[in-house]
Amino acid sequence: MAKSRGGGGPSSPGGRSLAGTRESLADPGGDELSSLGSDSEINGGGPEERRVDKFGFIVGSRGAEGTLEEVPLEVLRQRESKWLDMLNNWDKWMAKKHKKIRLRCQKGIPPSLRGRAWQYLSGSKVKLEQNMGKFDELDLLTGDPKWLDVIERDLHRQFPFHEMFVSRGGHGQQDLFRVLKAYTLYRPEEGYCQAQAPIAAVLLMHMPAEQAFWCLVQICEKYLPGYYSEKLEAIQLDGQILFSLLHKVSPVAYKHLSKQKIDPILYMTEWFMCAFSRTLPWSSVLRVWDMFFCEGVKIIFRVGLVLLKHTLGSSDKLKSCQGQYETMERLRALSPKIMQEAFLVQEVIELPVTERQIEREHLIQLKKWRETHGELQCKSPPRLHGAKAISEAEPAPRKALEPVPSIIVSPGPAPVPKARKSKEKSREKGSASPANGPGAEGNGAPGTTRELLHPQVSPHHQSKESLSSRESEDTYL
Repeated sequence: MAKSRGGGGPSSPGGRSLAGTRESLADPGGDELSSLGSDSEINGGGPEERRVDKFGFIVGSRGAEGTLEEVPLEVLRQRESKWLDMLNNWDKWMAKKHKKIRLRCQKGIPPSLRGRAWQYLSGSKVKLEQNMGKFDELDLLTGDPKWLDVIERDLHRQFPFHEMFVSRGGHGQQDLFRVLKAYTLYRPEEGYCQAQAPIAAVLLMHMPAEQAFWCLVQICEKYLPGYYSEKLEAIQLDGQILFSLLHKVSPVAYKHLSKQKIDPILYMTEWFMCAFSRTLPWSSVLRVWDMFFCEGVKIIFRVGLVLLKHTLGSSDKLKSCQGQYETMERLRALSPKIMQEAFLVQEVIELPVTERQIEREHLIQLKKWRETHGELQCKSPPRLHGAKAISEAEPAPRKALEPVPSIIVSPGPAPVPKARKSKEKSREKGSASPANGPGAEGNGAPGTTRELLHPQVSPHHQSKESLSSRESEDTYL
């Protein structure tokens, strides 16, 4: 779960080593996942024989969903239309109607627009525009061999039952390698952490490699800063914050975990570092990520608190969890009922845990940390709580627009020199045809009748007028 580095790993506040936790993430399903995933074609499961569900998981595998609650097609089309309007006018919606965006994220982003919406919510679209060509530049570099070896060993462990990653050396694994390698070059002081691989894999299921890279950057730097640093300090702090919040949400579960002396780092590390992508059913993962990108880390806290509350929050539930081992086994094998999409999402939305509570508790736990461990070794940037905070901290660059007049007045006829007037008069006297009058004489000459009736508007003015009309439509929407 921690960094793939040499030397001793960090210890939990209670003195227990985190090495076991790291190993569990490195090989979560043992040899079974490794063999059934990347080598499935060799073992007889060729592409022509595979059937996949709506999410791309091979039917019959652990990752595949059972019976799903389908959104009616008419409702889905309405949601797509609303999301298209928001995405096409994103800055205005984010500035004035953020609560509406949050509500629509809670209802679930339409699958056809999910990848695009995640980029807008996370600010990765702006980040990419500010760093055009950066990913391609990193992609061409060789990379540090100490990270490349670890990354290559982890590729086949990421969602081995998904069609993108089922083949060893397939396009999914290649893109995953490119994204993770690029991050080690972009942030060489951090390098690579094994928990970043499932995060990047989920992103690649919804967007191309370059967009997935910048989305990963935003998660690591804005949503979960310090989570993937060498000493795991940020995740240990958040474990203590989670435990303190549990005291208010479910005193029964808090008392039981305290009695069993089970440190939060033992059960919440994978939850938080992988944003529940390796814990929940896939439909629930996507709904949690929709809310996470919009509202920030408080969604991760809420999901963890809901799972703890409904697993250990009553005396009946604790009858089969009398010891430390039994409790940990229960937390590793959560009830499918509490992870079901509709139930979990509603519980998360209704749980009253706010950013302010999390930040207040963070200050308390940080003070305790300094008293027992000294100053943090990893200096992470402050955590930003969701799309609104990121948008305000990193606003999209705006192009300066010149004022456009609402009425364009054509210039009057140009004055004609006296010498030219006398010549024209002599022509009029000598000519008997009315076709040679002033209305036909000047093909494009200034001051003619044709030009006054049909004034020529420059292309520059035309583009301004169309831009002005688009702006008024956006303002109306």
